Amino acid sequence: MVTEDQSAVVEFLASPAAHDGLSVERIDTHSAIVFLAGERAWKLKRAVRFDYLDFSSAARRKVMCEAEVRLNRRTAPALYRGVVPVTRDEHGSLAIGGDGAPVDWLVEMARFDQEDLLDRLAAKERLALDMMAPLADAVARFHAAAEPRSDHGGADGMRWVIEGNASGFADYRDVLDPSMCARLTADSLAELERRASRLDARRDGGLVRQCHGDLHLRNIVRIEDQPTLFDAVEFNDEIACTDVLYDLAFLVMDLWRRQLPRHANAVWNGYLSRTVDLDGVSLMPLFLSCRAAVRAKTSATAARVQPDPRQAESLREHARTYLTLAGRLLRPSPPVLLAVGGLSGTGKSTLAFALAHRVGAVPGALVFRSDSIRKRLCGVSELEQLGPNGYTPVVSAQVYATLVDRARLAINGGHAAIVDAVYARPEERDRIESIAADAGIPFVGLWLDAPEATLIERVEQRRMDPSDADVAVVRRQRAQQISAMRWHRLDASRPIEDVLRDALRLVSDGRTVASS
Repeated sequence: MVTEDQSAVVEFLASPAAHDGLSVERIDTHSAIVFLAGERAWKLKRAVRFDYLDFSSAARRKVMCEAEVRLNRRTAPALYRGVVPVTRDEHGSLAIGGDGAPVDWLVEMARFDQEDLLDRLAAKERLALDMMAPLADAVARFHAAAEPRSDHGGADGMRWVIEGNASGFADYRDVLDPSMCARLTADSLAELERRASRLDARRDGGLVRQCHGDLHLRNIVRIEDQPTLFDAVEFNDEIACTDVLYDLAFLVMDLWRRQLPRHANAVWNGYLSRTVDLDGVSLMPLFLSCRAAVRAKTSATAARVQPDPRQAESLREHARTYLTLAGRLLRPSPPVLLAVGGLSGTGKSTLAFALAHRVGAVPGALVFRSDSIRKRLCGVSELEQLGPNGYTPVVSAQVYATLVDRARLAINGGHAAIVDAVYARPEERDRIESIAADAGIPFVGLWLDAPEATLIERVEQRRMDPSDADVAVVRRQRAQQISAMRWHRLDASRPIEDVLRDALRLVSDGRTVASS
């Protein structure tokens, strides 16, 4: 595992003398040591070799430092300054970037406040839910620009992950229960066989790319109130060149493991609303489970090199928790289809997103909102106001057809779906019900009612919302005749907590139509 003695370099870098007398903070991981001093962070790669990583020589570490800077400048150019040698002069003295012979190599980074790391914000319950939309957007943009890598990924790529995890588990029998590891490996391989053709088709279709590879909360930092991805994997293309949804799955799994299901669902929905990559949703149980299994292995590895006994025990406990989670994620809840209808201002979207993380397989239901789909079909941003041409019968028919198509893809992929639209016409309601019947899954239709004054007050208070509805729209909708309603009617003038409670009871009961 450890291939060279770096103790002299580590001792030097930990000393204020190496940093013009500035105090030094040290951060240890299983593959690197980071030294924080002044406005700089200096990252030293450990002289180690694992089954998935080779930093065994100084020459190899230099190449990996250069790759780290190049790859991470894709998302965090201001953080990654370059590669600098640790040198030793003729008298044996070490220096950062000196004139002597290089003995090791460092990644030089701009230092940021460690309290702005998203994992620290989450630990202190300060990770804002409204940051999940820009985070999802940042990941989606990154994936869209990333280089396609059809030489990796597919079923073979996931088999490499599963078998690598299994091999790693064998090294940590003192931490990870061998019978649980064996069962997880068998279940993962069985799921892989079921999904192999889909994995290969996505690879061949350009959805395996040079991704981040280690996209969890500790590798995202808030800079100027925006999430910034950093510390992407440079040391192994088998890890970094993956299906884009496998890359996303690490972030989603991390949020879910930290008991932030609403955050996880918001990232999931935000990403898919931008990419419309519904082809891969059936792969998420495998992807999420493999990500948790990877963390089980790396946590156990980190525990062995952690010098602080209390932190080492904490890492061992994390490893066991991840292993348990990996097994659960391969046993997802069955899908269900929900429709939330009602006039503008009844709070359909508020209820839909409040329900989403509570329904279906991890990380919850996909929400398909008519307002957002209409904007996409018209080629404008979600917050751009549409004129009358965006609300013609032809466009509206396309919107409702798209809701049906996307909901069908989600539930056929094994995930719950929630469709959010007015659904004033009986034929629209019948059509969305029919796809649940065709799939043989439960359907729950919810119709929200509220007085006109409440609707008007709510639409007047909207800010930064995809809906274009105003007072005139509310009054026009109220004048329509809503035909006999078979969906469950809920009084939406009440606080959202009360509406949500009743909606969850109906979902739990699985009743498909309201009593007459």
